[in-house]
Amino acid sequence: MATADPQETVSVLVDIVLPIVLPLVLVVLGFAAGRLAERRHLRSLAEREAAPGPAATNLRRLPDGARVVASALCIGNVVIASDYFKTFGASLKTLVGGRLRTLETLLDRGRREAALRLREDAARLGADLVMNVRFETSIIRSNAAEVTAYGTAVKLAGGCDG
Repeated sequence: MATADPQETVSVLVDIVLPIVLPLVLVVLGFAAGRLAERRHLRSLAEREAAPGPAATNLRRLPDGARVVASALCIGNVVIASDYFKTFGASLKTLVGGRLRTLETLLDRGRREAALRLREDAARLGADLVMNVRFETSIIRSNAAEVTAYGTAVKLAGGCDG
């Protein structure tokens, strides 16, 4: 009865297992890294949204009696990309149709980030509020979008009561 050569066994394992295990490990690591980055971004968004700052509204006119001391255009802009797994999942979903929830969350994060950057720009300008806020979205690549928020930063006489 012949005994197996240890070098042959290792060689067979490397030839068979490595091509399967290594890509699987890389896929799991990529998925985990993407989820971790998304959770960190969502946590950062929640913290920054809770912070005080200029109010943002889509109203075009101030209430009667409000007096503007200064105004300026303010902009918040972000380019946000989908990770490979969201893109792959969305591609599969397009085969059968329906909502692409994974990409909805991506665009939601983009809008929230753009709105926060808009408010930060308005705060830098010393504004009390941002009026006539608008959002625009453009696709840069198949897995990346640019979200721009813009509006008029307004400094009111006597400040803003909320």
